[in-house]
Amino acid sequence: MKKWPKPAEGSWTEHYPELGTGPVSFRDSTSPEFYELEREAVFKRAWLHVGRVEELPRAGSYLTKNIDVAKTSVIVVRGRDEQIRAFYNICRHRGNKLVWNDYPHEEVKGACRQFTCKYHGWRYDLKGDLTFVQQESEFFDLDTARYGLKPVNCDVWNGFIFINFDPEPKWSLREFLGPMITALDDYPFGLMTERYEFEAHNNSNWKIFADAFQEYYHVPSLHSQQVPSAVRQPNATFECGHFQIDGPHRLVSTAGTRRWLMPPEYMYPVERATRSGLVGPWRTPKTHFSAGLNPGGIEPWGITNFQIFPNLEILIYHGWYLLYQYWPTSYNTHRFEAYTAFHPARTVRERIEHEVASVVLKEFALQDAGMLGGTQAALEYGLDEPIVDEFPLSDQEILVRHLHKVVVDWVEEYQSERTAVGV
Repeated sequence: MKKWPKPAEGSWTEHYPELGTGPVSFRDSTSPEFYELEREAVFKRAWLHVGRVEELPRAGSYLTKNIDVAKTSVIVVRGRDEQIRAFYNICRHRGNKLVWNDYPHEEVKGACRQFTCKYHGWRYDLKGDLTFVQQESEFFDLDTARYGLKPVNCDVWNGFIFINFDPEPKWSLREFLGPMITALDDYPFGLMTERYEFEAHNNSNWKIFADAFQEYYHVPSLHSQQVPSAVRQPNATFECGHFQIDGPHRLVSTAGTRRWLMPPEYMYPVERATRSGLVGPWRTPKTHFSAGLNPGGIEPWGITNFQIFPNLEILIYHGWYLLYQYWPTSYNTHRFEAYTAFHPARTVRERIEHEVASVVLKEFALQDAGMLGGTQAALEYGLDEPIVDEFPLSDQEILVRHLHKVVVDWVEEYQSERTAVGV
């Protein structure tokens, strides 16, 4: 397993000289023109997470995913051969959306033996092959073998389903994830099947919300009621235990003060009553501790946040995990999806612990989300000529610096490739 160097005391950013240490611009989050390039350069070429294998429990199980940033919808289905495949959600006859229920813009899940178009009854099997055409003799030299569903590259890592819109992806999924992420190959995500989901539509660029979970510099100010008063004093230090970068992906780990050891005034009453909350249930099933979970060797370890480029975060706690995903809907709006995942509750008390943890974590996510509109609005002041276009970042904000640099790098590489072929 690859070893990452421990940084010199007081510095993380200087271990990655390609990031620089100067002020950064956030024009990548305010420009409609950049967004159009980002759509093509990033979201149509990177591997994108679209679900978990548990959502497709048997042959014929399917889900649809609307991906606004790619201006499309996909069907993800488990075949009779148990292979999971993805297809564009488009009938090959007249372009009707193939799989939907009452409202065409809503995502759906279900199970079927085949897909049948509501409009003219064309049918496709679970491998996407066209199997039936209504009044086939009325067509002119129709070769049904040419009109199967259009496939989307699809692969699975540790139960997470990914797709890639590039017809010939530059990397396989495993190559794309790299050693820092695949060090979690043995982590038992599949055992944590009790999920609590929520979704929010936000008035900010997707990267602005992702930035909120890449640093803990904001915690004493924004989440002040949940940290000891000593941390809130001027010049007090609130630092993460470990930052790490591997290719386009990022990681941040924090130490973990046991929640039940904190004074009561730093928790909600419901946390004390249920012995669950911000860090999850105080009692959690013992889970295999993957070698990749705490690469910085923090003691006591609390949380590690794996940020998989471009728009996925998996935060692993003791015996459960939290997933965040940011789906762009325009240059200054996005859809935020999240869920908490636990080992299935064995008692009523455990179910309550899980629900309380989910509600408290949602409250903290909303505190972060409450900043988004103000950040986006101010960044857009004087949009053509920004009022301020240089922002200093601290050493604790290294991952913010990295995300924006990687997105810009991908866009510039895409533009260079187009120039090279004369487009």
